[in-house]
Amino acid sequence: MSTRRELDREIARLAVPAFLALVAEPLFLLGDAAVVGHLGTPELAGLGVAGTVLTTLVGLCVFLAYGTTAGVARNLGAGRRDDALAQGVDGLWLAVLIGVPVTAAGVVLAGPLVRLFGAGAAIDDPATTYLRIAMLGITPLLLLLAATGVLRGLQDTRTPLVVAVAGNAANLALNVLLVFGAGPLPRLGIAGSALGSVLAQVAMALALVLVVVRAARAEGASLRPDRAGVRAAARAGVPLLVRTLTLRASILVTQVAVVVAAAGAAVPIATHQLAMALWGFLAFALDAIAIAAQAITGRHLGAGDVGQVRAATDRMLRWGVASGAVTGLALALASPWIGALFSPDPDVRSALVPVLIVAALAQPVAGVVFVLDGVLIGAGDGRYLARAGVLVLGGYAPLVLVASALGATLPWVWVVFGAVFMGGRLLTLVRRARGEAWVVTGAGATP
Repeated sequence: MSTRRELDREIARLAVPAFLALVAEPLFLLGDAAVVGHLGTPELAGLGVAGTVLTTLVGLCVFLAYGTTAGVARNLGAGRRDDALAQGVDGLWLAVLIGVPVTAAGVVLAGPLVRLFGAGAAIDDPATTYLRIAMLGITPLLLLLAATGVLRGLQDTRTPLVVAVAGNAANLALNVLLVFGAGPLPRLGIAGSALGSVLAQVAMALALVLVVVRAARAEGASLRPDRAGVRAAARAGVPLLVRTLTLRASILVTQVAVVVAAAGAAVPIATHQLAMALWGFLAFALDAIAIAAQAITGRHLGAGDVGQVRAATDRMLRWGVASGAVTGLALALASPWIGALFSPDPDVRSALVPVLIVAALAQPVAGVVFVLDGVLIGAGDGRYLARAGVLVLGGYAPLVLVASALGATLPWVWVVFGAVFMGGRLLTLVRRARGEAWVVTGAGATP
């Protein structure tokens, strides 16, 4: 069995590049915003509307990365690298099968999707222009997810990091060139931003897919789609999709509760948006350990080493608690001043402090939740995660809505979020992790 030092090195080797790659992801749209913002406020608002649609679609398909990571890691641990890569190739084909029809539908329905937000014609026009072009990048983005999952399963988080950094640099350069024009290149405005992003996404997807293809060829794995394998990947993805839907629904319910509690006041709503953005950013640090947990758990279960699974889980939980304590302390200490970075409104900055204190107190809980979520995903325990997600959402949604209807202020809404939503996730995950039902060994075995 590995020593603590060896486990720490393994976790750091996977988690640190994963964290940096995760941080690079939001920079993609941020780069677009930095360029498009110079075109005007309607264009920037349009980018925000289109970006919401895109991030929602891609976020719902994160199972392409998670499910592939678990399956590939299991086969790798069992010494079946060829089967691991064959399963990875099936994941790539599933990404294409999902991406092509979603792209076609998105291009056709870009206008109606944008109008659902009710932002008005001045914003709808640039949003529709951006979204219609950006939808062409959906299939590359899904291929990126699937290929990243394959490489994580192979215990490689550095290659996705290199591609993410290079892709962000290319996206920014292409945006500047195509939005404002240069030499023979015409000024395309917001359409140029969308086109630049698509070109960068195609290049990133091509780079990672080629890495997977070369590895598959080296192992003699077939590059042709295997119907049974693709169907198996789709079946494994359904519970993880349900899990993701419950998480996003919980965030949406929280937003609704804040709007209800605000009763038309802008300050609480703006404050909540800032707090949730900071919460999401800090989640990257904790999610990096979860990604390491997926890869490590899958590999050791595939190898049949239950003792190592338990030891690694215990060590990663310590990492999760420590990381949560550090991010929580940093957030609490920065709470009196951090609002000035985002808003000139003194009321927003003042209202943000107690909310961030509540969020800071929940960080160690989030650290445990993220790690155990990663462990169970790595174990292929998606069905339990889906059931637990539905259970937690069913308990949280009515409580937070009732609390807001009764006049709960924004900090109290966040108390309910931390205690009931995050607390509920903690209880369901700890209960499962303490049992043996998820500890199923073997290359193709799942709970």
